Amino acid sequence: MATPQEKLASSLEALKALQDRQGMVVRSADLSRTHRERLVANGFLIEVMRGWYIAASPNDRPGDTTAWYATFWEFVARYLTDRFKNDWCLTPESSLLLHAGNWTVPQQLVIRAPGGGNNPTELMHQTSLYDMRVALPPASDIETENGIRFYSLPAALVAASPAVFEQRATDLRIALAQIRDSSEILSRLLAGGHSVIAGRLAGALRNIGRGRLADDIIATMEKAGYAVRETDPFISRLDFDIPRREVSPAATRIRLLWQKLRSPIVDLFPDSPGTPNDVEAYLERVEDAFITDAYHSLSIEGYRVSPDLIERVRSGDWNPDAIAKDREHQDALAARGYWQAFEAVKKSVRAVLTNATPGDVVEADHSQWYRELFGPSVTAGIIEAADLAGYRSERVFIRNSMHTPLAPRAVSDAMAVFFELLSAEDSPAVRVVLGHFIFVYIHPYMDGNGRMGRFLMNVMLAGGGYPWTVIPVGRRNEYMAALEQASVHENIEPFSRFIAELVQSQLNGEALPAIPEAK
Repeated sequence: MATPQEKLASSLEALKALQDRQGMVVRSADLSRTHRERLVANGFLIEVMRGWYIAASPNDRPGDTTAWYATFWEFVARYLTDRFKNDWCLTPESSLLLHAGNWTVPQQLVIRAPGGGNNPTELMHQTSLYDMRVALPPASDIETENGIRFYSLPAALVAASPAVFEQRATDLRIALAQIRDSSEILSRLLAGGHSVIAGRLAGALRNIGRGRLADDIIATMEKAGYAVRETDPFISRLDFDIPRREVSPAATRIRLLWQKLRSPIVDLFPDSPGTPNDVEAYLERVEDAFITDAYHSLSIEGYRVSPDLIERVRSGDWNPDAIAKDREHQDALAARGYWQAFEAVKKSVRAVLTNATPGDVVEADHSQWYRELFGPSVTAGIIEAADLAGYRSERVFIRNSMHTPLAPRAVSDAMAVFFELLSAEDSPAVRVVLGHFIFVYIHPYMDGNGRMGRFLMNVMLAGGGYPWTVIPVGRRNEYMAALEQASVHENIEPFSRFIAELVQSQLNGEALPAIPEAK
């Protein structure tokens, strides 16, 4: 008779075979009732709604949203196609967000379907679907990516409501910046006689610096006998024109976010003390902060470390050849990597304190920090050496965050613009706050982004003469909530206030956050 472990292994084999064929979404009919109930009981499946499940990890804590947010779009594609076949698509407004590269999980996703019921379908973690019973656009105006059906870009711009230009200004500007020729829009405007929409799109294009395209639309519509009154649907104007040759939506997004978010930061952050006169004294204080910094930064990421462990790995009192793949040893590897990276970051701080441009220093040095951070794990054989080469090549999700980091193909473009803006920025406060935030927003690596972001923040702090600052693990929830506000809602004020408060405490001469006594 099979043991419980053997029965579970059999069910996991069935689940793996299913995932290999069709991904992480499971219908009741895909597995036998016995397998399904066993996998749910052991935490390997989670019920989304009656008859539908997603794969999960038994290590997830109650209320953990990661599995759902990581699977949301796959679930939507499978469920809607099962229900409506190909007779559905996203609304024009939601379609524009995808064209802008924004795959953030919405609280409610509205779709169009001739067979819809005009009713919400409740899903997990306060998310839902709403299927409007309305006609679809022509098949030629529908595109598909990852199973999601949505309006083509020109069709979505013509069909979208005016309100979306105010509500989702960043995404709409990114979408508009991808229009290279007015003919993409004009054919639809002329066919429908859309003079009001023509005026709105002309004004929107002029807002982002595409005046030639705006003129083409107005002149062509007027030549065809339509009276066009140009109106700008955005409530603000940009301080710069989006570069015409910048074809990457990700690069445009970083440029727009930087401009939008930088203004509130200056008023919230303490004034820069200026470059310290005694570089060696500053670096000595940085060195003194190491154990505290390592404890809190690693603890934020979920590692279980102690001051004693950190000190031992710093001094070399450990044996990397004896490292096993258990939790305690992985914590030791993380601590050793943190020390090696910290030593590399100190060199970057020295360069900044001796008048090197902070953004240029980080651009040149950050890959070295990353290699040091994970070097011990390569030595121990836990990760491959190839994993240290460049930015990530796979999708990554942030635990319990609705924010979906950029697709792998977009990371290099985004990072190039990020470093351009970081180097050109003249406000030390903006470099500190947006340096940290934009880095983790892009999430260029599969792991270690938080630690790297905090290292980057401290190099930027040095560039403004501010003291090395530690983010306490005891305020982790507040820290993550502030990052979520900035990532999902483009509200940088909570994060700015959070960092500013910590920096001000150091300027006031307060002690670094305490390390709790071991229990």
